[in-house]
Amino acid sequence: MALDIERCIDCHACSVACKVENSVPLGRFRTKVYYLDEGQFPKMKRHFLPTLCMQCEDTPCLKACDRIAIVKGADGIVRIDPDRCEHVGACEAACPYGAIGCDDNDVADKCDFCSHRLEVGMEPACVETCPGEVFHFGDANDADSPYAQFVAKRGPELKVLKPEEKTRPRVSYRGHHVPMEAKVPKGRVHDRYSYEIETWSQLKSQFPPEQRVVWMKPAGQGKG
Repeated sequence: MALDIERCIDCHACSVACKVENSVPLGRFRTKVYYLDEGQFPKMKRHFLPTLCMQCEDTPCLKACDRIAIVKGADGIVRIDPDRCEHVGACEAACPYGAIGCDDNDVADKCDFCSHRLEVGMEPACVETCPGEVFHFGDANDADSPYAQFVAKRGPELKVLKPEEKTRPRVSYRGHHVPMEAKVPKGRVHDRYSYEIETWSQLKSQFPPEQRVVWMKPAGQGKG
């Protein structure tokens, strides 16, 4: 996948389509668009950065999961096996892009390029829904795919997020504001409250604390 950020208008259609298509739980995101304001009035500029799983070739979340609940297919897409996930959270801590969430109440969840849609020849929901044609998706080995055509035209302008992490992402960007990369949360899931990348951690304290399920221990194993 390649994203042309110069076409992004921050409409959040990608995030909404993703949540609806994949029944993403309340408070979770598989795709999220952050923004960052720079300058002072009247000379100001707002930058946008859509984020999702980078489908890394060198996959930190897969390496961190000792339950073998994360697998990478022959197509390069990284997927979660919910029957194996025991919501330990090591995958979330290992992700440099805040793209995978796993808490005490639920199994890990992240973007898998809408694999169920790919199986029937459809594009990911974000790609199909975006009115700005920001997302370009397809088989890199098929010269006629939207992705291959975009790379052929804009390849020298494409960059990956956080190259210093050396994860070799399969998602690349054209025209994104590079300073925003460092502000994408590392080792923790996308924040559920704020889209303003500078202040989301401060804003979180204004909301009620999360309610977590306490898993009761079987009788005879001590206090729960």
